[in-house]
This record gives sequence, structure tokens and C-alpha cells, in this order.
Amino acid sequence: MDDVKKKSISVGILIILSIVVGILSIDPVIDEMGNLESVTINSYSILIRAFMQFLLALIYASIPIILYSILKKINTGLTVGFLVFRIISVVFIFIGWLSILLLLVLSEEFIQAGSPELSHFQTLDTLIRSGRDLINHVAMPIILSVGNLMFYYLLYHSKLIPKWLSFWGLIATVLSGIIASLLLMFDVIDIITPAYISMAFPTALFEITLAVWLIIKGLKSDVINFMVERNEN
Repeated sequence: MDDVKKKSISVGILIILSIVVGILSIDPVIDEMGNLESVTINSYSILIRAFMQFLLALIYASIPIILYSILKKINTGLTVGFLVFRIISVVFIFIGWLSILLLLVLSEEFIQAGSPELSHFQTLDTLIRSGRDLINHVAMPIILSVGNLMFYYLLYHSKLIPKWLSFWGLIATVLSGIIASLLLMFDVIDIITPAYISMAFPTALFEITLAVWLIIKGLKSDVINFMVERNEN
């Protein structure tokens, strides 16, 4: 098995893991405003979700790093852009992860204060959760999508995977990563609603399809070899 095939399989597995870990990182207690008591009561499960979000950041960072040596042979500029925007999105994920830990600390302080009437606790709760929502569902997806658009365009232009698959990735990214995030930012739609899920579904299905393709077929080694020979000449 050559290096390209090994890296293709690794990325395919990581994409599937990112979907699974992403689902496991969702916790309705965190997303529900004004329930600081519930945060402390469910602190163990919330810590598990926080750990999943931490793993998700590592997975997201690993994919462009694994592919870098392959993709730079095709287009260095797009490869560097993909890596840079992916790293920025990972930073946002870590900030969202940190907000969960801050919410746990705030909840414990709220319980110890013994007065649910303390309005500043509720204000901090709203600020932390609203900030986390903006980071996780608006800022991070848009930054992630910009990098993904570079990645999928590189795949489309180089034909490392079938054009129909990379084109699907471009369209799905614009729909769920950019348009959906902007609609959330302007309060046109809400998180975890039928409208939001319907816009996210094409991306989820695409990522599963891409992962399976990479594991079974892999990136086209002949295209990479051709680009290397052309650059050398």
C-alpha cells in the first residue's frame, strides 16, 4: 500500500470519527438558557461532551496536516489556505470548549451562593452561552467552510476524486457552512430546527460519502505523480 492510499484511508476514518464525535459533543443542557442548576447536576455528562469537543478539534487539525504533503504538490497556495483556515477554526472550537468549562465553574458558584435571585449569575450565563453559540454555530462554521471551499476546489480542479463528488462538497459547504450560519446570525432560523437540519443534511451525507470513497478508492496517485513530474520539468 503506497503513502497516498494510507493517508487517504486515515483521512476517511478521521472524517467518520469527526461526525460521530460531533454528534456526541451535543448536549441540550448546555444549549438551554437559564438553567445553571442543571449544569451542575449534569456536570459529568457535560464534561464528557466537552472532551468530545476537544477531540473534535484535534481531528479537524489532523486532516489538513496529513494531506499537506500530498496537496502541496498540486497547489501550494490552496493547500496552505486550507491548513490556515482549518487551524483558525480549531482555535474557535477550543474557545467553545473553554466556554463549557467556564459555564461549569459559574454553575458551581451559583449553587454555592444559594440565591437564584442573583441576577449577575444569569447575566454571565447568558453571555457565556450566547458567545458559545456565536462561536460554534456562526464564526467557526464560516471559517471552516472557507478552508473547505479551498480544499474541495483543489480536489475538483485536480480530479483527485470524481468531479461530481468535489462539486457536491462545494455546494453543500456553501449551503450549510455559510448560508445556514448567516441565517443563524441574523436570527432567521434557530439551532437544531428542521430548517437548520435540512440545510446541514447535504454536508453530513457528503462527508460520509467522501469518507467511504477515500477509504475504498483513495486519492488518485496517478494525478499526483503527473503533477510532480510536470513541476519538476
